[in-house]
Amino acid sequence: MRDQLNSDLFDPRTEMVPDFSRGASSSDGDFGFAFNDSNFSDRLLRIEIMGGPPQCRPDGEGCTSIADWARHRKRRREDIKKETVLDLSLCPEEQMLNDIQPDMDDGVGFENQVEEPVAMVEEIQSGDEDANSNESSWSMDCSTVLRVKTLHISSPILAAKSPFFYKLFSNGMRESEQRHVTLRINASEEAALMELLNFMYSNNLSVTTAPELLDVLMAADKFEVASCMRYCSRLLRNLPMTPESALLYLDLPSSVLMAEAVQPLTDAAKQYLAARYKDITKYQEEVMALPLAGIEAILSSDDLQIASEDAVYDFVLKWARAQYPKLEERREVLGSRLARFIRFPYMTCRKLKKVLTSNDFDHEVSSKLVLEALFFKAEAPHRQRSLAAEESASLNRRFIERAYKYRPVKVVEFELPRQQCVVYLDLKREECENLFPSGRVYSQAFHLGGQGFFLSAHCNMDQQSSFHCFGLFLGMQEKGSVSFAVDYEFAARSKPTEEFVSKYKGNYTFTGGKAVGYRNLFAIPWTSFMADDSLYFINGILHLRAELTI
Repeated sequence: MRDQLNSDLFDPRTEMVPDFSRGASSSDGDFGFAFNDSNFSDRLLRIEIMGGPPQCRPDGEGCTSIADWARHRKRRREDIKKETVLDLSLCPEEQMLNDIQPDMDDGVGFENQVEEPVAMVEEIQSGDEDANSNESSWSMDCSTVLRVKTLHISSPILAAKSPFFYKLFSNGMRESEQRHVTLRINASEEAALMELLNFMYSNNLSVTTAPELLDVLMAADKFEVASCMRYCSRLLRNLPMTPESALLYLDLPSSVLMAEAVQPLTDAAKQYLAARYKDITKYQEEVMALPLAGIEAILSSDDLQIASEDAVYDFVLKWARAQYPKLEERREVLGSRLARFIRFPYMTCRKLKKVLTSNDFDHEVSSKLVLEALFFKAEAPHRQRSLAAEESASLNRRFIERAYKYRPVKVVEFELPRQQCVVYLDLKREECENLFPSGRVYSQAFHLGGQGFFLSAHCNMDQQSSFHCFGLFLGMQEKGSVSFAVDYEFAARSKPTEEFVSKYKGNYTFTGGKAVGYRNLFAIPWTSFMADDSLYFINGILHLRAELTI
């Protein structure tokens, strides 16, 4: 009966597909008492620990910080890359065929590659270990066996937690009582593998530090134990985050199938970096030194505290030129990785013209980006809001407005019969509420006759200082002592017609840094302006217009 059960369990024809996607939970049961106990085991797992270079040790061993772990892992990856190139040419071809080989068609480079687990099923025909003594003389990297560990294991427990072990045990193991399973690992993986095997029985780990947890996470990824990856991910998220650890989590290798297991950890890392470097001008030196993954995390944030999307574009170019001095590499990174994080529809037309002539972008890429931005700008406001809403649930955020320090404006320019521009500024009710009692908000710059201008909305006291009210001002950017005479008109949409109604007209000769406007644009107190029945908020938006003519 027992033989029949074993035969059915490991018959490859048997339809048994465990649910590997579940995380560890109390319902999984604690089988820690059965770990390495012959009374509750049906297999012997022989772990051959292979020697390597003298510096080869666990990434977490001797590491007291995330930074130590990262530095050591980087050295190991470089060593593995060198050794792989050298050693593969030394190993006999027939020996190579016996190993489980990495899939070299998956496009994963050495920089983020983890060594594939090496496993064998060996048949013990008479209980004589000498029958397989020759197997220790070879390995994937031609290293020698330092030592061998033998563990009593329960194949159902391991197979239920790992597709790797499931495939191993269900592939030709019909007479299971007479088979041993051999795993070959590097000495650097020994501690992490033992923790992993123990976890598969008990759903718990004894290690608690970030370097040790990262070693176990790497082993869990290698042996496809999704529940342990989730467990490590949760423990790492509960540890204090630092810029170094966040960047390391974003650089962790994981197979495509297991990526979801570490998604909460990488999401937390992105959120941490986005929050820490929200004001990139404040941490400019630090941000300029960040790797690509860190820059992507920061640029994906809607809460970036920056003057305008023009400033985002300028920063991205500055960073890319510093990190990728070769034009071809820079174009590749900008076009394939960073362009999607720049919200071109919220850039000024003046800056979009520069994008078209920029040498940093491939011309075909820049043309497509600018065209898409211009089409968005031409859409009606309700259509723009609809496009932004559609994208809010997706990874692509190009139509979603950030919390800019300077509010975006729409500008229509005329050259004839006189130089003129019409500027539209929309403010949300919440933005106006935040102005009380003495705040102000500035628009992005716009240009007329070669001079830069801006609008500023204020909450201020009226002329007699008797009550708060809404004010609107027009200013010229400081540029020497140039004088500039302008006719201007302020208007706002108002109910019930919802058409623009002129509020004030005037003319003014500007000099650099000067501004003109009205303290009480609507000639009403602030409380009336902000009231629920206010005439000036249409669907929660205040629509302002300024016309400037030379």
